[in-house]
Amino acid sequence: MKASQICSCNLGLAAFGLLASLSTTPAVAGTLDTVKQRGTLQCGVSEGVAGFSDKDAQGNWQGFDVDFCRAVAAVVLGDRGKVAFTPLSASERFDALKGNKVDLLARNSTWTLGREAQLGLAFAGITYHDGQGFLAKRTLKVDTALSLDKAKICVEAGTTTQLNLADFFKANSMTYEEKVYPSAADAFSAFEGGQCDVLTRDQSALHGERLKLAKPAEAIVLPDVISKEPLGPVVRSDDFPWFTVVKWVNFALVNAEELGVSSANLDEALKSQKPDVRRFTGAEGDFGKALGLEADWAVRAIKASGNYAEIYERNLGTGSKLGIPRGLNQLWSMGGVLYAPPLR
Repeated sequence: MKASQICSCNLGLAAFGLLASLSTTPAVAGTLDTVKQRGTLQCGVSEGVAGFSDKDAQGNWQGFDVDFCRAVAAVVLGDRGKVAFTPLSASERFDALKGNKVDLLARNSTWTLGREAQLGLAFAGITYHDGQGFLAKRTLKVDTALSLDKAKICVEAGTTTQLNLADFFKANSMTYEEKVYPSAADAFSAFEGGQCDVLTRDQSALHGERLKLAKPAEAIVLPDVISKEPLGPVVRSDDFPWFTVVKWVNFALVNAEELGVSSANLDEALKSQKPDVRRFTGAEGDFGKALGLEADWAVRAIKASGNYAEIYERNLGTGSKLGIPRGLNQLWSMGGVLYAPPLR
């Protein structure tokens, strides 16, 4: 063999070795490691949506999305209180996530193709199945969205809500006068102040907005649902391990309800001999390690916020002022569409 051939061969082997080493070299620290090192989860939430994320009289954050963030903090850091909430408008929420200002966005955001494919984001499942609706003043004397022809409608800019509104009226050969505002709060103020007769948002949010009115009885949430609004937590798409953690926290909350595991009976669950409950608590399997978490990661989530039913009822359902029926957000075995892959 010629010297040149030996050299070429050695270079080839060296290149192969370099590629092999690169494939086994640990990646740069991801979001999970960053959160652990920082000791605080940075969670982006709405600027104030009743039942989802707003502040109580003492200035403490509360709501469905807030409880989800606390569950993630407990899973990763062992403490539900180690989370900092950043209120974000609809127009700035995704840039804040992409710019690493927050680790997780739990801000009643709708999962769409465009937001994943074009923005480089990943939705970690659906936490709430919603749909766009209308809050109308009773002076309009309407009981259906199909009677809103020529109505003045307030809507928040830069949202799927604005796009759905245009689609609905075009599809039904109706016209409307659009009143666009930079934030949900501005749109509500305009509705309250008489600049429009109708406010359109996700139905879950409209129930809370109606209660904010000086005279709630003078407005009605119409029964029509004009869109699919699957709401869920969002992360950056370039960090699959972190995406997996957030996704499985969501699934754990649902699985806990299905297994009958709640914050009230965790001690019993830890003693259970049922295989599926033992896998959930970490007594069997090695799922926590696979996620980069402790064995009792799912137990931490339930201890922090309760299972899905507890979170829902406390913030949106029977235990709240909103009193929104679970509807689609009921377990699949109870007539809803809530369904989570098994922990096994």
